[in-house]
Amino acid sequence: MSTQRPLHHHPLPAGTPVIEFDHGRPGSVTPDSPATDVMTDLRHTPAFTTEADAPANQALQKMMHAGVRLLLVTNSARHVVGLITARDLMGEKPVRAATENQIPRDAVTVAQCMVPQQHIEVLDYAEVLRSTVAEIVLTLRHSGRQHALVLEADGKPVVRGIFSAVRIGRQLGIELQASGQMQSFAELEQAIAAL
Repeated sequence: MSTQRPLHHHPLPAGTPVIEFDHGRPGSVTPDSPATDVMTDLRHTPAFTTEADAPANQALQKMMHAGVRLLLVTNSARHVVGLITARDLMGEKPVRAATENQIPRDAVTVAQCMVPQQHIEVLDYAEVLRSTVAEIVLTLRHSGRQHALVLEADGKPVVRGIFSAVRIGRQLGIELQASGQMQSFAELEQAIAAL
């Protein structure tokens, strides 16, 4: 004898919105919130990747469609061989690569613009677990970067997460200007001081 039963239907109330997707993170945070509240955890959110031989223009389109400003560059074994940011692709790197290699700009590849693996610095996940949002902002500011990768080293090392200054700003309740890195950090620090 089965204990299964159909569920009850109810009319949909007028004016019912669709729930906002929260990416698994708290909507708003404070400077004293755990750092993990502003980390994109790649265990719960898929990483956006590209290949080194992909056209640079295609990588930029992928970023725009995904709403991200960083792609991990991976090989066929899904090992990280570099990273590429929107700033890399919209700045002088593609123009310089085209000029130096005497190729059209649309022939420039991700490999010619990316930050190679040996130049990527990462944060330790164990230390991130003991850190606050304010400490992550300070870390990004001191590195002069808009993003930071987080490495989990329990067993075989894996890229566990990504911090984004723009996303942290949104979660702190401020919109950052995309025009300048120093301006963005000044806004973040001002917001933290005001909270």
